[in-house]
Amino acid sequence: MKRESFRSAAPWESIVGYSRAVRTGPFIAVTGCAAIGPDGKLVGEGDAYAQARRCIEVIAEVLEAAGASLGDVVRTRIFVTDIDRWEAVGRAHQEAFGDIMPETTMVEVSRLIDPAMLVEIEADAVVCDAAG
Repeated sequence: MKRESFRSAAPWESIVGYSRAVRTGPFIAVTGCAAIGPDGKLVGEGDAYAQARRCIEVIAEVLEAAGASLGDVVRTRIFVTDIDRWEAVGRAHQEAFGDIMPETTMVEVSRLIDPAMLVEIEADAVVCDAAG
């Protein structure tokens, strides 16, 4: 089975040695995505909802590059630095995945790589052909 890696402009990828996503056959694993804009700066400082929306946009972008879409997502993992903000993060997730209903987990962590980051989201996708 062919293995293909997808990278982004995130500075941590080369430092840590990882890819934004890896596709092997129909399976695509997307690493934790933070609310980093195309300019490399944090989007939505202090706003968990805005950050979650941007995380999902990053996931959508890399899935598209890998030949998939949000509709192919079967699981997400959400890491938040303040579980009291779960509703704002959950609202952004519901807006993107409400019709798809992937399985998900949301957990609180002590902090992310940048202390201003409030949320990070991972996704797994499976691309099925028309036969299913």
